[in-house]
Amino acid sequence: MVKFIFTKEIGRLCRWFRILGFDAVYFNEENKGTLIIRSLRENRIVVTRRGKPIDNLKVVIVENNEIKKQVKEVIEKLNLKIEGKKMFTRCIICNEPLFPIEKREIKELVPQYVYQTQNLFHKCNICKRVYWQGTHWGNMQRYLESIGVSPQRII
Repeated sequence: MVKFIFTKEIGRLCRWFRILGFDAVYFNEENKGTLIIRSLRENRIVVTRRGKPIDNLKVVIVENNEIKKQVKEVIEKLNLKIEGKKMFTRCIICNEPLFPIEKREIKELVPQYVYQTQNLFHKCNICKRVYWQGTHWGNMQRYLESIGVSPQRII
């Protein structure tokens, strides 16, 4: 399983990789030593906009400024396979895996319309955020296609 650590200047990109189902940590400290230690200890690929390759460390230096191009750039540089079944399986806030939750348990946690129109819900056990498959699912598929991630790569 590919795991990432994103440096603070590309936090939005970190969220996108969580949406895609990757374990993506946001590192907002300045201490380069702490970054190196954490990436080695947790076997994470460092994704950054600055810096240079570091011995014994896998680093992806993002060159593009636009978020769409950044997503595509990292996918291509690492030849990642985007699996549809893994999308939306991690909390976009705290990176924790999401767990299915019974509809009756979230009635007070979601808007009434959502409760009436959706049947499958997931919840983050850390931040307690509730997720469901709304229009964002189709939007993400179209977004990936618009940046050139071919449908064949979406399993």
